[in-house]
Amino acid sequence: MKGLKESLKIKNLELKNRLVMPPMATSSTPDGYVNQKLLDYYGEKSQGGYIGLIITEHSYVNRQGMAGPGQLSCSRDSDIEGLSRLAQTIHRNGTKAIAQISHAGSAASMKMTGMKTISASAVLNEGATSRNGELPDAMSLAQIDKVIEDFVLAAVRVKKAGFDGVEIHSAHGYLLNQFYSPLTNKRTDEYTGSTLEGRLRLHSQIIKAVREEAGEDYIIALRLGGSDYIQGGTTIEDSEKAAILLEKYGVDILDISGGMNGYTIAGNHDEGYFSEMSARIKRKVAIPVILTGGIRNAETAERLLKEEKADLIGVGRTLLRDPDWARRAMVK
Repeated sequence: MKGLKESLKIKNLELKNRLVMPPMATSSTPDGYVNQKLLDYYGEKSQGGYIGLIITEHSYVNRQGMAGPGQLSCSRDSDIEGLSRLAQTIHRNGTKAIAQISHAGSAASMKMTGMKTISASAVLNEGATSRNGELPDAMSLAQIDKVIEDFVLAAVRVKKAGFDGVEIHSAHGYLLNQFYSPLTNKRTDEYTGSTLEGRLRLHSQIIKAVREEAGEDYIIALRLGGSDYIQGGTTIEDSEKAAILLEKYGVDILDISGGMNGYTIAGNHDEGYFSEMSARIKRKVAIPVILTGGIRNAETAERLLKEEKADLIGVGRTLLRDPDWARRAMVK
């Protein structure tokens, strides 16, 4: 049976154990550039190499897709130097590193970016991560092409910086999640909200374009907002089917989280509260699945792995509060 201390190989990426630190925004880079504060933070978290994989906080692929002040950037070639220092800091401590790249879509704010917000459709984003109340413009095909290009350029920067892979953010009510959710995708063109393939068309184009530029061996993960937990939104049944398609498109790892509801489920405080969804998705695909959500105890992480709920376990807020948690989990 799998356990937390067991290694895992994904293509050429060898993880020493099944513990993942998921992306968590620190909002500590006022100009989007990696600074010493951020290096110190990831240096502390990776100290001792007890975490198998760190997925760094979401970084925006262009300024229009910036989610909030202090967010990390991967939108400029000048970001590569700092991102390289970040990857080196994590690698020095013996932990692998994947960088998450993102576009906030209608969860961004014109007041902050100076640009009109955009989304799949001109629908108010009432998701957990949107706080602006701005009605976005429905994206034109030219704008969609530009976003695809920006995701590819960001992924190439991440690879040049020395990260072991890239994670495409399609959860928590951000742009790709807005295309995936029928709550926010009312389109009638090839990106139609009325079919699963239409809602995943942008995903497929980004994944395939990143693969072409980054190479067959480079790790591409995707954080999937698997269910909105809102009437009329995406369901776990949708995401079982979506997972099969995403694997076919070329994703190497699926990182399971919430959709328009954000990264929690209202009223559910169980450890591993997305485990029903991750388990059902895991049964549909051959690629590794990450489960994150409220996990506080190493014993719970072990149990979830042994029950085949996931292949990797993400521990977020617990690691934020207790930097020594990973060491205790791995040396006992």
